[in-house]
Amino acid sequence: MVSSMTKEIKIALLMAASLFMEILDGTIVTTALPKMAQYFHTSLSTIALLVSVYLITVAIFIPLSGWMANRFGKKKIWIIAVIIFTFSSLSNALAPNFSFLLLMRIVQGISGALMTPTARLIVLEKTPASQLLKMVSYLIWPALIAPAIAPVVGGFIITYWSWHWIFLINIPIGLIIALIGIKLIDTDKINKTSSFDLLGFIEIACSSGIILIGAELATHGKNYWFSSLGLIILGVILGFMVFKHLKKASNPLFSLDGLKITSFRICQTSGSILWLSVGAMPYLLTIFLQTIFHWSAVKAGSYVLFIFIGNIGIKPFTNPIIRKLGYRGALLSSFGMVFITSIALAFIETTTLPIWIMFLALVSGVGRSLALTAYNGLSFSEIDPQDRNSANTLNAVVSTLAQGMGISLITVVVNLFQFFFLINTAYELGFIFLGLLMLFPVIEVLFLPKNIGHATIS
Repeated sequence: MVSSMTKEIKIALLMAASLFMEILDGTIVTTALPKMAQYFHTSLSTIALLVSVYLITVAIFIPLSGWMANRFGKKKIWIIAVIIFTFSSLSNALAPNFSFLLLMRIVQGISGALMTPTARLIVLEKTPASQLLKMVSYLIWPALIAPAIAPVVGGFIITYWSWHWIFLINIPIGLIIALIGIKLIDTDKINKTSSFDLLGFIEIACSSGIILIGAELATHGKNYWFSSLGLIILGVILGFMVFKHLKKASNPLFSLDGLKITSFRICQTSGSILWLSVGAMPYLLTIFLQTIFHWSAVKAGSYVLFIFIGNIGIKPFTNPIIRKLGYRGALLSSFGMVFITSIALAFIETTTLPIWIMFLALVSGVGRSLALTAYNGLSFSEIDPQDRNSANTLNAVVSTLAQGMGISLITVVVNLFQFFFLINTAYELGFIFLGLLMLFPVIEVLFLPKNIGHATIS
């Protein structure tokens, strides 16, 4: 079977493997935090820095990926990033103290920030429009599978081995894909004259970092809300400065020209709402079932798992659905599923049949998976190959920020509702809020031409 694959498909699968390693590492760590807190004799809130610091580091250094790939070569940057990620994983497992472990998580975050966008770029830059949806689909699988299996794999490792293996499992994966990549990926052209936009990088890094730090603070309780709001506002102001700088700079860190193309611009605006929802819904449903229904974490998690089952179960059919309905039709259908299930979840009670809750979670996952696939295909459908580097970098920055904001946003929203309503009503309104969020992308997509992105599905 492998021998019958084209070289392009083999490379796409290899890149998907590196994405899987990075996404799994970013999600599986949360299952090990209690054990790690005991091991290092520190509080759970302190050990949780391993997650937030990693995510913030990724957001800060992602903007570097496009320029470095252009300046030093995509193959070289990807292989170096994979190797650094692999050996920083080993260093995490062997960390003698928490400070060293935190430092290695920062190193791991930097390498992940370079590895993930570069992997996507390796696939995107040489893929013709007619094959774009197919190739991009390979890159979506890791984002769907890794979060689904992370709790199970993490729980198994913590129960039967030790937290060290959370990081050690990256070593064989990293070494194998690096060795295959050295042989399989062609050496690409580099631009030695490409100047580095230091001011642009500093502005983007500060804006992204401050926004995510503010979002993280919001999850620590009402006492931090004003500080959180202040940081987010500061980050947004810096974001406007970044936009102005990138528009005027003669050699910007990455170009904003992609935003002139409707299909790409829509994917950054309404697509961000989807990414917010993707992060928020599993979290909200989990906390709701534990807090309001008084279910155990294991029981609540087993029901939330149906979101991920829906994500993965529909995936083999997403491309045919998109080809049948077009991007516009597929997106509107997926938004409808997300909207209806979000509203319906607001009305479940302790007497609700378990199969109904499972069904709603499943359909919610189906809708998100279909929308995610459609957005990823549509995003680059009208971007010229030579412009995909900048577009890929911008897309990575936007999606990372949106994902990072999801849990923080719904946490604040539910807490705000608790000022005016009973706690169970506040959670119910939280589901309605997530459903109503879908109205914005619906309005945007409604005005798209029916044949938008047709070159990738014809």
